[in-house]
Amino acid sequence: MKGIILAGGAGSRLYPLTLVASKQLQPVYDKPMIYHPLTTLIEGGIRDICLISTPHDLPRFRQLLGDGSRMGISIDYREQARPAGIAQAFLIAASFIGNEAVALILGDNIFHGADFAAAFCQFERGATIFGYQVLDPERYGVVEFDGSGKAVSIEEKPVTPKSNYAVPGLYIHDSEVVSIAENLEPSARGELEITAVNMEYLTRGTLRVEKLHRGMAWLDAGTSTSLHDASAYVQTIEKRTGTKVGCPEEAAYRRGFLNLSQFEEIANTMPCCEYRAYLQGVVKQAGGDS
Repeated sequence: MKGIILAGGAGSRLYPLTLVASKQLQPVYDKPMIYHPLTTLIEGGIRDICLISTPHDLPRFRQLLGDGSRMGISIDYREQARPAGIAQAFLIAASFIGNEAVALILGDNIFHGADFAAAFCQFERGATIFGYQVLDPERYGVVEFDGSGKAVSIEEKPVTPKSNYAVPGLYIHDSEVVSIAENLEPSARGELEITAVNMEYLTRGTLRVEKLHRGMAWLDAGTSTSLHDASAYVQTIEKRTGTKVGCPEEAAYRRGFLNLSQFEEIANTMPCCEYRAYLQGVVKQAGGDS
């Protein structure tokens, strides 16, 4: 399975912060926001990744992440000249997807305490999306379930939500998603809606909706308030547990994309900082356990 991180858009909800840097390069406590979706894909076992952003911001992402080889992954970069909906990502990355399944994650979505490895590994065909209970479902795409728990509809930002299960910004599709996106009509907002893509799979009877358990956290860091909330959450978890949230180098090591010596080399090339000290602590602990 391949992975796509959609890190484009105008970032208008974070203005004037986005005059300085892309939304997905803003800090979430101690690391760039983009580290979080990247870590989610790596933790799930995905190492072939396409990052989509604006022509203006792509050089900054390249400077930050390179080609991914230092983390044992491969990163392909694609331009989104003008944002036209989440589903546009499938058209931009069509040649990258090819005949393989793909997991698309939004660059401002943060997951903690969730393990998507099984969903990625066991996926065969159709589409898989997730449902997460929220207090304000009218802000999101909302899944409606029947009495047996089967998904029967998905509605984008409904005035009267039919459930409190929102659809987070992580979607798994087979390669048919490219042709589905190609045949979409733009919505009233002028966008190719991801909800329309998922509704097509639902109509075909090949959409699976997995409810995320209550012990995990999903944060959308797309506004100034939610960005602050995400930073506070990450800081609290890291201070209480002594482990970092959204650390792609550690995820790559624990996933087996890097061996211990490669992981140690990455840590040692960093300047003296808390991040380097943390990675060196992981190296030391791993060396003691071996």
